[in-house]
Amino acid sequence: MERLDRFMARAVAAYYARPATPFGRGGDFTTAPEISQAFGEVLGAWAAVVWDRMGRPDPVLLVECGPGRGTLMADALRAASDVAPAFRAALRLHLVETSPALRDAQRRALGDAVTEWHDDLSTIPPGPMLLLANEFLDALPIRQFVRRGDGWAERHVADGAFHELPAADPPARQGEAPEGAVREVCEPAETIIASLAARLSAQGGAALFLDYGPAESCLGESLQAVSGQRGGIDPLADPGTVDLTAHVDFAALAAVARQAGGAAQGPLPQGLFLQRLGLMTRAAMLAQSRPRLAGDILSGAERLVAAEGMGRLFKALALCDPRLLPLPGFETA
Repeated sequence: MERLDRFMARAVAAYYARPATPFGRGGDFTTAPEISQAFGEVLGAWAAVVWDRMGRPDPVLLVECGPGRGTLMADALRAASDVAPAFRAALRLHLVETSPALRDAQRRALGDAVTEWHDDLSTIPPGPMLLLANEFLDALPIRQFVRRGDGWAERHVADGAFHELPAADPPARQGEAPEGAVREVCEPAETIIASLAARLSAQGGAALFLDYGPAESCLGESLQAVSGQRGGIDPLADPGTVDLTAHVDFAALAAVARQAGGAAQGPLPQGLFLQRLGLMTRAAMLAQSRPRLAGDILSGAERLVAAEGMGRLFKALALCDPRLLPLPGFETA
């Protein structure tokens, strides 16, 4: 029997260590960069604008956590080369990726643009930094606590089923909770956010996270498994063979960032954020230049911003040096 977060960490590591990449129509799930190239392009432009506000440091570290097949970054670098060549010349690209298969895919997509790969953020060199992370936080392991009587139990996993044991360290953010209510805590995400916020405040820069979850902290369980573009799969049944994720507690992470001395903006609905960055305008330009693909280009972009698509459930959260406020896209958030 093992605690849920340890089970999830093991399962996720095994899943991403497989030789097959999980992204795209032939994989288990499709992410925003695979849906529309305009997504990576507007994020590249966002990074260039923030760099300019930082005083144009040269060099500047451009970091991506969970880069997938390198699609987002390839689009971001192309946009930077077109609209901000000075930024493209100044940046040093660092990728945080543990999967050998995905590192190979990123090498094919990005070539010698990559300065270095890292297993985690702890080895990123010092200096001003811009960080992008799309659907990275949702794959970090969570703990689940269940309200039982006047206290909390914690979920463990054994033989493909949940088992509850008395919680040795119940959740710090307890609040009112009815019998049987579940509270999820993602300790790795909180550690990453606290470290980043402190670093950005001291060394300069900003970090942008796009992921899915509610805008406010709430009770409930969100652990899910996806395989072959299908949800509704038992997340405990076949560890290492399916994609495991959970909703991101954006409000909790923003509070952690502020406690660490950084500034946080958001969460903001992804649809609103991307529209403010001009994603639909960029998609229309792409559609005009490729009339045979215009329908697919516009429908893909619409999927990213529409409330019934990814526009409402997905959120944007930014951390930064407080002197950079407000960040692009968050001006009236």
